[in-house]
Amino acid sequence: MATSVVMPALEMAQETGKLVAWRKREGEAVSKGELLMDVETDKAVVEVEAAADGILAGVRATEGDVIAVGQTIAWILAPGESVPADERQPAGGRHASRPAPAPDRSDTPAASPGPTGDRPLLSPRARRLAKERGVDLRGVSGSGPGGAVLATDLAASDAPPAEDPGDIWRIMADRVTASWTVPQFFVARDVDAAALVDRRRRLAADGGAGAEVTYTDLLVAVVARALRNHPRLNASWIEGRIQHHDAVNIGIATAVDRGLVVPVIHDADRLSVRDIAVRRSELVERARTSRLRPADLAGGTFTISNLGMYHVQAFTAIVNSPQAAILAVGRITDRVVAREGQPVVRPQLSLTLSSDHRVADGARAAAFLNELAEAIEHLENILDGT
Repeated sequence: MATSVVMPALEMAQETGKLVAWRKREGEAVSKGELLMDVETDKAVVEVEAAADGILAGVRATEGDVIAVGQTIAWILAPGESVPADERQPAGGRHASRPAPAPDRSDTPAASPGPTGDRPLLSPRARRLAKERGVDLRGVSGSGPGGAVLATDLAASDAPPAEDPGDIWRIMADRVTASWTVPQFFVARDVDAAALVDRRRRLAADGGAGAEVTYTDLLVAVVARALRNHPRLNASWIEGRIQHHDAVNIGIATAVDRGLVVPVIHDADRLSVRDIAVRRSELVERARTSRLRPADLAGGTFTISNLGMYHVQAFTAIVNSPQAAILAVGRITDRVVAREGQPVVRPQLSLTLSSDHRVADGARAAAFLNELAEAIEHLENILDGT
């Protein structure tokens, strides 16, 4: 059976993707798992693999086209098969209409009654956002397929338009604006980091194969294990309800030339610190060389943003919606603190937890941060054997 090649949804809030390059040409044989194309989102250029064996045919998109998520752009045919008759026409335009339901229907345009009885095309995600923010859709121009109103159109309606509508920073600004509508609150704490410093020093002295262990790697391991006891902080607000996640997948905010990406370390609570270091090193390298794969960006349940290497002592991060929380990590500095009534100098680490109040209240966030602080100060209780 012919296999359609669609513009994939590589991120939770993605609505379109730009076809950067075909790795195979029309008529060439492809194997399942072989690199097929490069797709650009607002955060990264991602390598997309073929989903089946066969011959690439019926290519309907050219390099540089911006295409709606879920749209068929080519086919992979088995011997003797041909492109379906109704799919032989060219896609046309920068944003072509969707001929079939997308794998992720959360932003597929659908008719929705307007305030005056008209029925504009409106994606479900845009509909939810419009309802939450009380946006009059009569004043919003849709940039999606067939003029459909997308979530980014609603986010952009509150901000000055950029000179270049395709500019990466405008898209990032739209996404951040949408995330900022989340009712979030912040709790902060300074933590004694002596055990963290000592554990990293001992891991470096022990050597061993693999990547160098960083403070971020240690924190990923500690945070992931602490999240097991705090499911509300490892959840998401989706479709108007709390969705719990069985896996603990930690996203790491990573700066690259084109902006910010958040590659994900899956099942981080089950990995050793050294395994996390290897995985993190691979992800960062792929991010900086624009070779991220769809799985590298998918499935994050909690995010860590560490600016300590930039000598930032403390900061507040914006929740990476729809995740429930993000942890902002500052630099480790020697400070004078009181110990048994006496002033002593100890390495201190500033942590700030931002949380979606729809998912976790202040008490839950504080309890998680407290357990996390205790774990950092007593690493042997949580990281022995890793």
